Amino acid sequence: MERAQRKLRYGKVISDKMDKTVVVSVEITERHPVYKKSITRTKNYKAHDENNDARVGDTVSIMETRLLSKDKCWRVVEITERSVAAL
Repeated sequence: MERAQRKLRYGKVISDKMDKTVVVSVEITERHPVYKKSITRTKNYKAHDENNDARVGDTVSIMETRLLSKDKCWRVVEITERSVAAL
């Protein structure tokens, strides 16, 4: 039995104050349906970070997973780029 393809998102960590949880801001650029102008939409996701590795400013990839708490259904897959301020 194969698992279904899971959603992946790439974004920037904006908060790491919770234990084993980070808030990731994901920006999506889309066209306005009437005016055809590019619009940037931002959505925040709470993601599970098992080892508390991610810091504010890091670029991470997150993957959809089962519900871990009321708001948290994503997990950090990898830290693609470290923030200079985090070092």
